[in-house]
Amino acid sequence: MAGPRVVIIGAGVVGAALADEISARGWTEVTVVDQGPLPATGGSTSHAPGLVFQTNSSKTMTELARYTVEKFCSLDVDGKPCFLQVGGLEVATTPERLAELHRRHGWITAWGIESRLLSADECVEQHPLVDRDKVLGGLLVPTDGLAKAVLAVEAQIRRAGERGVRFLARHEVLDVLKADGEVTGVLTDQGEIPADIVVCCAGIWGPKIARMAGMNLPLTPLAHQLAWTGPVPALAGQTEEAVRPILRHQDADLYYRDRYDGIGIGYYGHRPMPISADDIRAFDDNAEMPSVLKFTEEDFEPAWAETQSLLPSTREAKIEEGINGLFSFTTDNFPLLGESQDVKGFWVAEAVWVTHSAGVGRAMAEWLVDGHCSSFDLHECDVNRFEPHQLSPEYVLARDCRNFEEVYDILHPLQPSGDPRPIRTSPFHARQQEHGAFFLEANGWERPQWYEANAPLVEGRTIPTPNDWAAQFWSPIVGAEAQATRETVALYDMTALKRLEVSGPGAADLLERLCTGKVAKSVGSVTYTLLLDHDGGIRSDITVARLARDLFQVGANGNLDLDWFTRHLPADGTVQVRDITPGTCCIGLWGPLARKVLQPLTEEDFSNDGLKYFRAKRAYIGSVPVTAMRLSYVGELGWELYTTADQGQKLWDTLWQAAQPLGGVIAGRGAFNSLRLEKGYRSFGTDMTYEHDPYEAGVGFAVKLDKGDFIGKAALLLRKENVGRRLTCLTIDDPQSVVMGKEPVYDGDRAVGYVTSAAYGYTIGKGIAYAWLPTDLTTPGTALHIGYFDQRVEATVAEEPLFDPTMSRLRG
Repeated sequence: MAGPRVVIIGAGVVGAALADEISARGWTEVTVVDQGPLPATGGSTSHAPGLVFQTNSSKTMTELARYTVEKFCSLDVDGKPCFLQVGGLEVATTPERLAELHRRHGWITAWGIESRLLSADECVEQHPLVDRDKVLGGLLVPTDGLAKAVLAVEAQIRRAGERGVRFLARHEVLDVLKADGEVTGVLTDQGEIPADIVVCCAGIWGPKIARMAGMNLPLTPLAHQLAWTGPVPALAGQTEEAVRPILRHQDADLYYRDRYDGIGIGYYGHRPMPISADDIRAFDDNAEMPSVLKFTEEDFEPAWAETQSLLPSTREAKIEEGINGLFSFTTDNFPLLGESQDVKGFWVAEAVWVTHSAGVGRAMAEWLVDGHCSSFDLHECDVNRFEPHQLSPEYVLARDCRNFEEVYDILHPLQPSGDPRPIRTSPFHARQQEHGAFFLEANGWERPQWYEANAPLVEGRTIPTPNDWAAQFWSPIVGAEAQATRETVALYDMTALKRLEVSGPGAADLLERLCTGKVAKSVGSVTYTLLLDHDGGIRSDITVARLARDLFQVGANGNLDLDWFTRHLPADGTVQVRDITPGTCCIGLWGPLARKVLQPLTEEDFSNDGLKYFRAKRAYIGSVPVTAMRLSYVGELGWELYTTADQGQKLWDTLWQAAQPLGGVIAGRGAFNSLRLEKGYRSFGTDMTYEHDPYEAGVGFAVKLDKGDFIGKAALLLRKENVGRRLTCLTIDDPQSVVMGKEPVYDGDRAVGYVTSAAYGYTIGKGIAYAWLPTDLTTPGTALHIGYFDQRVEATVAEEPLFDPTMSRLRG
């Protein structure tokens, strides 16, 4: 036996995958417990219809699905396959859905999986039951298919068992045992099992188990309807379980699969039916499995009527059985993976559907054994990503139910989130409302995208209107605000960006160990630097301002940065980290006239010599105490001005009163994004993630290899010599062809990369798209194409930055 003692709670498709993957990596002192019998334990796995569609807007989720398909295709139980690779077909019955299928084709192509767009006739060739007059076209992914989930569980249990993993059926977990903030084991109805690591893979019971470890898991089990027809005459004589592609009719919230001479029908169009994990019955208390609720026929009536329309041959069949089966939903549709912030050794792998199960098993095994995941970028899936308000029961229930309702909806990248809103408002919110702000949400914050009060700025300007898709949640005011920022001066609300305070006598040493740059510099220094994982991948890009000998302010990207700092705190208590975002606010004052606005309001010297670029100091702006940092994410002269929330509105009013006579404006996030792309500034989570290193991402300048050791340095030295791709700037001449991100990039007919961020550059008069490309295609002047719905948009590799390459405006 090798490795630490591990207990996995749940022997469904996720727990079985993790047991298989972790034992294959040499950890074999592993026990898997489940309250039900094996291999059909009574959870979601046991009733899952098994449809595996790999297409997803998230590259990570697609890659988790691809690994699941590849692994399941290699598994069998006594000759019975664990995957029926019949392909996956999505059909469109409206022009809007047909356009959406082109977008989905772009995603799956960008992520490197074969797919084909089909005509209506070709859809019928693939699935002859479909009414030719009903469909307009389709998307076929040949490698999709049906997972035999219970068989896959059995196959992986057998493999893990051969390596020494122990599986204990009929063991109900009653408690997670802890001592001094660490797990020590689990208590079951048949006794204690000691453990150094406990991994919760309990699925719909996850919130109940996590609570035993003091963890609030933002997951809601919701019922989802699945029905089976009796014999369909058109399928008479079919002896194979499935011969046609699995089918999605997303315009009606429906999906279909073969089952010999009958059809399985899944439906998301009914009312949300949430249930508490505490109310799910135990295995022996249920006539059926615990994850199956009584079928509500009245909810299924629209689904059956639409099915008979799309698949006319079903009119001669009847619904013979049905269930309301429970599945897990989360507030952002991503899984919940990772270790508890409060109890060392308690991990979760939750809200994982069969589609992604084997991929998650591999990811978790790598994370546990190696200390990081090298095969997948998990920043979207980390359970510690949430802000405190996103864990509230009201928020979780509302967002999870909304996600159920929208599971097949066509959602725009800027689609506003639903209730509850507003949740977080900056001190400037009332003023922003007075100026007609159009708000979108960012981590719960109401953040202006543009201001209707600036509509007169559009007159006399050339602001091209983008295509219909890009023009949603857009206004020509965005362009006017961007141009006005470059011409005069603008106020930007930067409150939504996370701010951390790192303090104590060990603060400088901690930051030096975590950061790629030298941050233990003179008081008043500000450093742009990176946080790396142990494999050299970028965990975040941050700014670190030294405000006193033992006091630093960190401009972070989100709660995962706070979690990373907290996990690396020295045990001696010499460093404290706290989130100061809620009690503070920030205004970005940027533009060529920014100094003319600010200097008359203060006795401090804000000249070029008085506060140099990337320096900070404390000052009074009028009567408001601020921390001023001379940085600019839009590429213009100016400062980030921080103060406490109680004085935020006063700061806004003071600056706005001084800016108006100079032609100053207030500006929103739409302008901000355009300006930062003109300047080539990266956005973590969009342009670069855990899978990328600094040299690929074009931020190698933030790495100081001549400083002492830092996390990821050794791995980075190896990666530095093997850069095979780069984040690359592309420009687009056609103003109508503004892309929005995640589109494939083509060299001829070959897909070679994908777009990350994109916007129109209102200063340079071109569309801008950043994309990951092979290094041999990153030479300026290289002509490429971007796949945008059913179009190919001409694009050209450009030298960056596109605006102010000499940095004269920033440093002036």
